[in-house]
Order: sequence, then structure tokens, then C-alpha cells
Amino acid sequence: MIKSSVLGYPRIGEDREWKRALEAFWSGKLEESEFHRELQEIRLNHLRKQQEKGVDLIPVNDFSYYDHVLDTATMFGIIPKRFSYEGGVVPLSVYYGIARGTKDAAASEMTKWFNTNYHYIVPELEGVSPALTENKPLLAYREAKEKLGIEGKPVIVGPLTFLKLSKGYSKSETDSWLGKLLPLYVQLLQELEAEGVQWVQIDEPILVTKLSADDVQHLKSIYETFAAAVPNLNIMLQTYFESVAYYKEIVSLPVTGIGLDFVHGFSGNISSIKEVGFPSDKILGAGIIDGRGIWKASLREKLKVIEALSEFVTNDRLIVQSSCSLLHVPVTVRNETKLLSELRNALAFADEKLGELVLLAKAVSSGGTGVTAELEECDRVLQALEHSSERNRKEIQHAVADISGQQPKRSVPFSERHLAQQKRWQLPIFPTTTIGSFPQSAEVRKARQLWRKGDWDNEQYADFIREQIDIWIKLQEEIGLDVLVHGEFERTDMVEFFGEKLAGFAFTQFGWVQSYGSRCVKPPIIFGDVAFEEAMTVEETKYAQSKTERPVKGMLTGPITIMNWSFVREDISREQIAYQLAYALRQEVEALEEAGIGMIQVDEPAVREGLPLKEEDQANYLAWAVKAFRMTTCTVRDTTQIHTHMCYCEFHDMIDSIEEMDADVISIETSRSHGELIHSFELNTYKLGIGLGVYDIHSPRIPRVEEMTSMIERALRVLDPKLFWINPDCGLKTRGYQETVESLRNMVEATQIARAKHSLKV
Repeated sequence: MIKSSVLGYPRIGEDREWKRALEAFWSGKLEESEFHRELQEIRLNHLRKQQEKGVDLIPVNDFSYYDHVLDTATMFGIIPKRFSYEGGVVPLSVYYGIARGTKDAAASEMTKWFNTNYHYIVPELEGVSPALTENKPLLAYREAKEKLGIEGKPVIVGPLTFLKLSKGYSKSETDSWLGKLLPLYVQLLQELEAEGVQWVQIDEPILVTKLSADDVQHLKSIYETFAAAVPNLNIMLQTYFESVAYYKEIVSLPVTGIGLDFVHGFSGNISSIKEVGFPSDKILGAGIIDGRGIWKASLREKLKVIEALSEFVTNDRLIVQSSCSLLHVPVTVRNETKLLSELRNALAFADEKLGELVLLAKAVSSGGTGVTAELEECDRVLQALEHSSERNRKEIQHAVADISGQQPKRSVPFSERHLAQQKRWQLPIFPTTTIGSFPQSAEVRKARQLWRKGDWDNEQYADFIREQIDIWIKLQEEIGLDVLVHGEFERTDMVEFFGEKLAGFAFTQFGWVQSYGSRCVKPPIIFGDVAFEEAMTVEETKYAQSKTERPVKGMLTGPITIMNWSFVREDISREQIAYQLAYALRQEVEALEEAGIGMIQVDEPAVREGLPLKEEDQANYLAWAVKAFRMTTCTVRDTTQIHTHMCYCEFHDMIDSIEEMDADVISIETSRSHGELIHSFELNTYKLGIGLGVYDIHSPRIPRVEEMTSMIERALRVLDPKLFWINPDCGLKTRGYQETVESLRNMVEATQIARAKHSLKV
């Protein structure tokens, strides 16, 4: 009898009740005991759903108070020394301090979880002596069993993945650190075994990335240790997001089951199975249903995949499961009442994917009897979307084919543009600016709500936005910034705003997913051919420019970021989607320039998020990503300065591609990684304008002038002062008024110190 399983379920709730509980607790509106009670009820409700759907193996310990990697670190007592911690169960004050920072201690670095839009807190190992503070998987298992009668499957981040995603140790210390961690994992697993746990899911997504021979040897040592320590515990060694490297060695490990991704890693994993086979003594966890996409699965195609696998694995050794945790998709389609029927019918979010898994298991177990109607309905809704007018805009398809066949580039090289732009703008050394957005206060959110509900007409809302622009243009001038922004008060989200104004997009009412901590995003759905319809940003930007003599940047989101932060159609390639977006955004860039805006920022914070995990696929992705950016920006005049912004701290392996984008100025995150990005410039030369973010906007703390001065000085040891800009890490939308103003004042003061020191040298 084939079984169904899920690798993880979304934390946030159908209406983001998890987010509201966290933020109420942080603001002091919710007592800790009540906070724990609310989160328990949310957690149990998620388990009930999976139980009612009929899922056989239900995950526990996939729920988190912030982030599952942070949970693992704190469970093992891995607490950075700058936080006050004296051992034992980690209090919430320390847990959230690591994630968000405190008055006296900076937050730990946050970075993306492989190639997704989820971000985890990076564990810091330096100077730490780990110890098991509490067995969180055991507590989660007991809760599910006692409260709901569920025989849960505890989920644990595996030792190799945890170690390789951590920082603060050298490669030569790997053996030493495994020697510290393995006894803790063994203790944890032995306690689970003693409790009577049947299955444990140990996540090792690092196995789909490039591994060294040492990694493989460490992997073998880890799982041989586990096999000896817990011989009666069924371990599912779980991978996802791609096909595994070293397949033969991995399937030889002494574990009960191996979980493989047959969606995003289909080609590599199926080829490995056909070439090597699959061990007759193991169970295959087949990731058949896409845990990252939102489209209804073609059930007939999924049954063909299972049929292909059945040549190597009998049904009693096969578990049908999601390709990864459902953390990456919204909770349910059920509440989406305003979508086009042809689109809504073709969607499957987390709850619907549970149904697909159970249906597939039933279909295989019954030999296909009793599911004919479901298969036919699935075919019907998928074909209806495929043939819709939204997916067949021939004029867009032809235009994009024409321009994508060309090699886009600016009319003159950067060295000449830089001189022309300096002559036009007359900026001081180390120009200061911000990334684009200013605080979205309760007043701003209320005004938008009144407008969306129809209580305010368009003119009332436009007047309000102009008032906010007036306030912040004046503030920026008083603070002393050199290049201003209008503040983006009219925008809910940097992707959603543009999607609402372009053809080919759809928007859910409740399609939220977690990005980091309590930060949730509602990705647009690109379901048709993308087309420019009218100017999107000109009105507000032109108004802001009319209120100041200083330059105001036009602010756009770039094609790759819009694509990577949206749920996209699957019937054409991502490359073609990127070119459609670039063609539409090029028309907006040209409209801004025509309106007199001479600095235009095209943000691409998510370029790296789309980078394939397999090295052999990365060059092709970067080539068309760069091409899409240049398609967007290449038609402007020499004196028009193109800016871009990126949010990540690994730069060295992409420096050539980023230079190829040929933006006049790039701003990039560096503060949360504690200046480590600057090391990339100690090894590589960057010849275009650049602004390294000098303070972390994700933390509520106000950075000191001395901190920013230190960051500036280190950067200037390796970067050309004539090309150096000073700015925060990212947009300031989530920050409060007072902290924003004080932080920017400190940033300008740090800039003035740097100017006094360096102006005579330039």
C-alpha cells in the first residue's frame, strides 16, 4: 500500500494569524504565556488539516517561532557571545535577539534558503560550546500524539547541512565541529527512539549542491553513527530543490529511506535511478508534487512518473510526497473568490496539494480505479488556462522575439557616461542616498485601505500621497541627503505594485508566504503574456522632482526580481518571461526619462535567488538575467544615470555578471554580514559606481556613527573613492519614523567625517 507524506506545512495560517501573534508579542501587547498558547493553537490547527485530508506521514517540528535553522542553533545552545545566555532552555528574549537584534547587540546575518525567497538566520559557531538545551522534535511529537492522536514524523535539519550553512569556523575545523554536534544529534535521536517514534525526517538539502570528497566522507560517518546509535528508528534522509550529487554514495548510506525531488530535480534523479538503480532494502520518498509552485499538478503526468519509478521500487517501498516543504506556497485556494475562474481552477496551494498527494496514493494503490473523474477534471482546467487569451498575446510574443534577438547595450562605455553624469549632477564625493522606500506608517496603510475599499476617490488618495512626498522630500533635504527618493508611499510591495499595472498578472487576496521572520509577502501570479499598458511611476516621481532642486531617483523593480518574486507560469521558459518583463519595463524607463527624470533605479535584489544550484547551469542563467536587465535600461541617454540595488552578501562568484549589467551605480548589502562582503573587493576589482550599505535596516536598532565610519573606511581601502556612494542596506519601508530619521542623520554625519578625511586625496 503506497503512503503519502508532506515535508513541512506553512507556519503563517490562512489569515497570517502567526504573524500577528509574533508582532503583538514583540510590541508588548501579548503576554508570553498567551503567546505560547496562541502559537500552539495555530500549530495544532495545521496538524488537524493534514490529519483530516488523510496524509499518512504528518511532519512535526516543522513549525517555528521564527526560523527552523535558528531553532536548530538554539536547540544546540549555539548562541553568539554578544547575547547574554547562561545555558539551559534559550529564553525568547535571546531567541528573538539573535533574529532581530537588541539595543546592545547586532542581529545575526540573514540569508536566503538555497534558491528560494525564504531567508534563514545564519548560525554563528565561533567561540561556542554546544549542548542540547531541549529536544524540540520530541516535544513536538508528544504534543501531536497527546492532543490529536497523530503519530508524527519529526523533522530535523541534518548535521552536514546545518554545519555547511553556519559561519565562524574554518574548513580545517569541520571534523572538530562534527565531533561536537554528532553526540547531541545522537542524544536527540535516542530520546526519540525511546519515545517510540517510528519515522524521523532528517533534511539534508546541501546534498543537491556541489560536494567535495571530504563532504561525502563526513556524510558517511554521520549516518553510520546514527545507524549504530538508533538501530530501531526509521530515518528518511531527505533532499530537495534539485537532484542529488553523488547519488550512488548517498543511496548506499545506512538509512531506511531516501527522499528525492522529482519536480525540480527530476531529470538528474530519474537518470541516476535508471543508471544505478535503487536499493531493494530502502524506501523511496518520491517528491512528486511541487512544494514551491502554485499550479495544479497534471495528475496523469504524475502517475506516469510513479509508473516509471515502479520499475525500480515496489509500491510498498514508495512514499508519494511533496518535493519540499509547503512553507514556500500559500495556505489555501479556498478563500480566493475574486480570481478569474480559468485561473483559480488551475491553482493548488498547500491544502490543495495535500489532496493531490492523497489522491495520487489512492490512484496507485487502487490501480487507477475510482479516480477517473478527478483526472478528467484536472485535464479540463489545465487546458482551459493554456488556451486562454491571456496566454496568447501574439503582438507581445513577436515584439519580444525581435528585441531578444539583439544584444542590448548603452551607446557609450561607463567611463564616458560617468564624466557626462558628473558634469550634469555636480555631486560631492561620497554621494548619499537611500534605496527607495520610507516608512509605511499606520496612517499610510489606513489611507490605502480607504482608497481600495472605495471610501476615498482617486483624487483624495493622490492628495494624501503628495502630502507624504512633501514631508519626506523636506526631511531628506534637512537630513542632508544628496540624491532623494519620493518614498514609494503608493506601493504596497515592490513587485505587486508593478504587477497590478501590467497585463498578464493576477493577485490573490490571501496568498501570503513567509519571507523571513514575520515578514510575509503575497507574490503576484504571472499567468499570461506580460504587456505594458500605461506609465506606472511617472506621476509620483515627477511630482517629487518638482519639490526639490536635488535629483530624485525614479524607482522600478527589475525584470528578474519581479519574476523571481512571483509565481510564474510553467508553459514557457523563465528566460522568455524575463524578456517579456524587460520589454514592458523598458517602456517605463523611457517614460521616466521623457518626464525629465535623469536618475533611474532598477532594483534587482533577487538576481541571486534565481541562481541554479547546479554550477553547470549557472552561467546560462546569469547570461540571460544580465541580458534582461540591459534590455530594460539600454535605451536611455548617456547623462541618465542607471542605478540598481541587490540584497545578498555573496558577491565574489558573480562580480563579472554584475559588472556586465553595466549599471552606473550599484548599491549592495554589507552591514548584516559584518563587512564580509568587502573581502570580495579585496580579491576583485569593481570599476563602476558602488554603494555598500552601511547599516542594517532589518533591525530596529539605531546604528552608531562610529559603526558606519568603520564600515566606510574599510570599504575605501579597496574601492575607488570617486565611485563610492553611501546608503543604507535596503529600503526603509518596515522601519519607524524616528529610527529612520536618526539612522539617516548618523549616516550623513559618518559621510561628513569621511569627506573631511578623504576629500584632499581625491
